[in-house]
Amino acid sequence: MFPTDLLPLESCERASSDEERSWILQRSPPFGRSFGATGPWPPIGRLGDGGGAEPGAGEEWQAGKGKRGGASGLAGEVIRLAEEVESELETQKKLLKQIQSHRSLWEQNKNLRKKEAEDSRDKKEELKEPQELPQLPTLLGNEIIVKNKQVHVVTNPPPDTKQDRETDNDKPLDKNNVDLTVPSPQTVIPILVIACDRVTVKRSLDKLIQYRPSVELHPIVVSQDCGHGDTARVIGSYGSQVTHISQPDLSNIAVRPDHRKFQGYYKISRHYRWALNQVFNTFGYSTVVIVEDDLEVAPDFFEYFRALHPILLSDPMLWCISAWNDNGRDGLVDPGKPDLLYRTDFFPGLGWMLLKEVWAELEPKWPKAFWDDWMRHPEQRKERSCIRPEISRTMTFGRKGVSLGQFFDQYLRYIKLNAEFVPFTKRDLSYLVREHYDEDFNKEVYSAPLVKVEELQQGGSLQGSGPFRVQYSSRDSFKVLARSLGVMDDLKSGVPRAGYRGVVSFLSRGRRVYLAPPEGWTKYDTSWS
Repeated sequence: MFPTDLLPLESCERASSDEERSWILQRSPPFGRSFGATGPWPPIGRLGDGGGAEPGAGEEWQAGKGKRGGASGLAGEVIRLAEEVESELETQKKLLKQIQSHRSLWEQNKNLRKKEAEDSRDKKEELKEPQELPQLPTLLGNEIIVKNKQVHVVTNPPPDTKQDRETDNDKPLDKNNVDLTVPSPQTVIPILVIACDRVTVKRSLDKLIQYRPSVELHPIVVSQDCGHGDTARVIGSYGSQVTHISQPDLSNIAVRPDHRKFQGYYKISRHYRWALNQVFNTFGYSTVVIVEDDLEVAPDFFEYFRALHPILLSDPMLWCISAWNDNGRDGLVDPGKPDLLYRTDFFPGLGWMLLKEVWAELEPKWPKAFWDDWMRHPEQRKERSCIRPEISRTMTFGRKGVSLGQFFDQYLRYIKLNAEFVPFTKRDLSYLVREHYDEDFNKEVYSAPLVKVEELQQGGSLQGSGPFRVQYSSRDSFKVLARSLGVMDDLKSGVPRAGYRGVVSFLSRGRRVYLAPPEGWTKYDTSWS
């Protein structure tokens, strides 16, 4: 990026691109400022003004002792003008060198941004060691502190334009030209920790730092709402290991009377919007993994997201990668297969990866409250899916929260956290792309023998470990069967938790079971809820 030295307006003519020219124009002073006050250029005066390039009122042009009308005066004037021209040429030479230096810095910055796209497009290129990235600034309220300097930050910057996104990546991302099997070693995937007033955020941060393979490739940004002093001190104790930013607007939000009890949900939604704008629009990252301050991560948490990042980039029918399985309780998952991954139409949250281009789509219409349920509406999902694991890569330990602990006690506390490191970056995960996945998935589900719940529960007549299929045909039959089999029975716009194409996969008494709609399923009934 250009240094912050001010440049004269004329230097725009030498800029090699519209972007450079715009940068110079924004930093050029208006004509007429005096030399030394704003930069290394001569002042511009008007005849009779004084203090500029020409004499003031009552003062005559002179050269040496000659007067304006004489021959010697004319010669002196010519000499003076020649000297000024020579001085101006020297100034212009210095400016040219300065612009060339700025252009070199600009090109270096552009080259850094191009590395990620180039590495992912060309797996044959020799892999290079990641360059050391600049240390993240510290953001306090609406001030960024970089090397002891404070820079004002727009609290909610507008989503970037198409032109901005093309500049960030040098050219638009070609989702058909992404290597699905070799994650780029240059890709920076920051972790955004959403915090408020839990001092137990220490547990979450300790595990993130313990399992983080690279500080440069996985910077941790902790965004704190609530203004809770004890929590702020805990976060601050990590020093340069994390970047601590604070949501500046702590005011209550005006809501209708029957929603006053939901004030916490409104504040959470406001915080998410602000924090994601900081990550994408202030820090300039192209992707992020979001976790909350009550989540503990698995040993292969970073490996999981790093391996699936190319899949998310390549498949337009994916819009998130999640670390969470809503039915990930002991007894419902296969402990011997921690490498099992699935597509799901249900947005899981609780440790999830988001791309900047998807945020640019969501941010203008971001809801005032209940953002996670809003994400599950058909208008946002647009028939896109997420990837989720068989065994969760996050586990929540936070009973305290806006849900008053009821959901935690009933479901969340029993979710199994993966303990075995799976080298996902060394696996071929291209089978998860929709064009490969759907045919195999449907074949697996609908070739499974159709059985009744009673047969699964008694188990005497069933041979082997499955898979077996249990069929539902209505909203009510789904709920009855789900409860009988111990999986979550709620539906959001017709989509069951952890479901894909209406199918929920889980273990029951050690057997793989698919709770599925009839064969030939085409779409969700959004009236089911």
